[in-house]
Parts: sequence; structure tokens; C-alpha cells
Amino acid sequence: MNDEALLELALGLAARAGETILAVRARGFATWRKADKSPVTEADRDSEALITAGLRSATPELPVVAEEAVAAKRAPGAADDFWCVDPLDGTREFTGGTDEFAVCIALVRGRRPVLGVVAEPVAKVFYAGITGMGAFRRDASGTRRIAARLPPAEGVVVTASRRHGDNARLAAYLEGRRVASRLELGSALKFCRIAEGVADLYPRFGTTMEWDTAAGQAILEAAGGSVRVLEGAPAGGAMTAGAALTYAKPGWRNPHFLACGRLA
Repeated sequence: MNDEALLELALGLAARAGETILAVRARGFATWRKADKSPVTEADRDSEALITAGLRSATPELPVVAEEAVAAKRAPGAADDFWCVDPLDGTREFTGGTDEFAVCIALVRGRRPVLGVVAEPVAKVFYAGITGMGAFRRDASGTRRIAARLPPAEGVVVTASRRHGDNARLAAYLEGRRVASRLELGSALKFCRIAEGVADLYPRFGTTMEWDTAAGQAILEAAGGSVRVLEGAPAGGAMTAGAALTYAKPGWRNPHFLACGRLA
């Protein structure tokens, strides 16, 4: 199966998972707490079961690393090539009644995300991309190419987490930059806004896991942007963007990072 076929596989599974999530929301659901105190619902579990079964059936040679399986200590060991899945990214948005949640599926190859899909179930919008082949947005009006932009003269649009992150560190990092506005969003949609040229920067301080970022990074890099590790002293010292964010790290945990569009 070539990369285009793998992308269509991921798109189809993301669409079906989105329908599953909306069906759970429509009939009502209970919320539980995982060991790390984060919420999980029936929608998370049903979506993950659907996606995992579909990926394993079509690509049995590739391990699937998915959020709920990791939480249940059922995930495979680290590998250079694997599927990375967040079946319901933005569970707090989902349980809180907002529409800013997503389904995220990425293919990691050689510890880099090379293919990704982020689906917005409520809006029925899909973002997708393959490194070196470009990115696109698909919705009811059709499919169109998207690309990250150069920062406008009036200043950058900064995306930030609605519920997570570190506002003090974010303010320190942005000090001295021309900022036109700030856009707060849940889930991996922040990467997608940069990929489609609506925003420019997403500096992230605080804990994220690989399934939170893999699909968004693949799409953004396919659209001409980048996701790089922030290096330096976060408390009082300047932080700079270094090497690209990589995957299959111990514990699947990400360092601080900067997602950005076509910046010099």
C-alpha cells in the first residue's frame, strides 16, 4: 500500500470514528478518570477500538500506539515505524460540550511523522497531509490544497491551548514579538490553523504526548511549516527552536516545542 492509499485508509477510519463519537454524545455518556486524572469516555474507547481494528487489518506489519491502550498498559514497545492514534483529542472539550475535539491518526516512519489526518467530527472537516506531497482540507464544499504562510506585517497570530499550557512561559517567549492576535483552541486543531495559513505560531510549554502532536505535525510539515523542540532554560532564560520533534521517545512524552508556519 503506497502513502496515498494509507492516507485514504486513515481518512476513512477518522470519518467512521467521528460518527461513532457523535453517536455516543447524542445518547449520553459517563466519564471516568484515568490514573493520571485525565478524563476518558465511552467515545474515546469506541473510537480507538474502531481505528485500531481497521489499521491492524489493513497494515498488520505496523504496530499501533494509541492513547487508551497506552493508559491501559497494552501498547506495543517502541518502534521506528508505527501508527500513532489519538481517538478523541480534546476529551475535556468533548465532555465540556464544545465542538473543539478531533480524531488524530498519524504514520510515524523513522521516528518522524510522515502522514497525518485530523478530523473535526462536528464540522465534518478533515485536514490531511503527506510529507513532501503537500496538505489539504476536505469539507462539504470539496477538497483544497492548504499551505502555511509567511508571517504578515501586522504581526503573527498565536494559537494556544484553551485548557493547558503555561501562560507565564508563553508571555515570556512572545515578549518582543509583534503579535496581532491570540487564538485559543482545543485539540490538534491548533496545528491545522497554522497549516491552512490562518495562524502562525503555537509555542507549547507543558506536557503533551506523542499522539497529541503526531498527526498535526505531519500535516503542518506537509504544508510547509515545522515543529521543533524548544531548547534552553524555560525559567528566566531564552528558549530557542532547535531540532525537529521526533517520536518513539521513552514514555511517549514530548518536550516543550514550537509549531510554526513559514518563518525565517
